[in-house]
Amino acid sequence: MAKFVIYRDVAGHYRWRLVANNGEKVAASEAYVSKQGAQNSAQRVKILAASATIVDNTAELVRRLLNR
Repeated sequence: MAKFVIYRDVAGHYRWRLVANNGEKVAASEAYVSKQGAQNSAQRVKILAASATIVDNTAELVRRLLNR
């Protein structure tokens, strides 16, 4: 089962990483001063990701580059 792992970095800040079933790290957070901040962020990502869409902007970039 995928999981959010809360940990402390070398500077003493709290972070989370999302780890897949196979152990692959698939996402990571910014640093938070408090553990609660990291936990709140992970919870928010969990909720938002369930309904997020994927937007592909690569075609727009190619079009802009070709129209220079």
